[in-house]
Amino acid sequence: MKFGVVVFPGSNCDSDMVYALREDLGYEVIELWHKDKDLSAFTTEDCIVLPGGFSYGDYLRCGAIARFSPMMQSVISFAQEGGRVLGICNGFQILCEAGLLPGVLLRNENMQFVCKNIYIKGKDNIPVKIPLAHGEGRYYADEKTLDMLEDNGQVIYRYCNEFGEITPESNPNGSLRNIAGITNASGNVFGMMPHPERACNTALGNTDGRKVLRDLLLGEEVPVS
Repeated sequence: MKFGVVVFPGSNCDSDMVYALREDLGYEVIELWHKDKDLSAFTTEDCIVLPGGFSYGDYLRCGAIARFSPMMQSVISFAQEGGRVLGICNGFQILCEAGLLPGVLLRNENMQFVCKNIYIKGKDNIPVKIPLAHGEGRYYADEKTLDMLEDNGQVIYRYCNEFGEITPESNPNGSLRNIAGITNASGNVFGMMPHPERACNTALGNTDGRKVLRDLLLGEEVPVS
């Protein structure tokens, strides 16, 4: 599997993602500039990553301008053809703005920027500690959409406490149903607010992010190392 990491003006987690994928996980990575369009080096077995940051300064709405960049037009086509696309934080916001994922990311419930380690758990119910940093991370959708996500198994991560309990206190931003990450109906487009790429190296004192990325990219739950 090969990875393309899109760099927008205002991206600030692209280097972190490149390092995590290339150095910590051992994958081939190609950086992609937002004004380019060429994805001919990638097949649907590969993955395009939209990193965190503040694309285009978060003007209008987070991800609203990036959605119209030349590279995103190619990414949308790539996803529609079955290629894998992963959006982290601002990347998640862009995927929602582009219509590749349902729902929106709103201003945090406490109206403050949140930056701390939190716990999330996936379908294996194993809590992992992952850094989080955003001001607009409150996942919102109407009840019909939320029920659809639940029924189709499209909720891939929820905020929880260290014991895996889903509680209001463990929800850092007010996301409905404690949703931290979702996938599309086809299972090839993923979005999440926490930053697994910031938890992939022993020098950082946390490698839980490796499990998160491998779970998503390999399509199977990987034991915590």
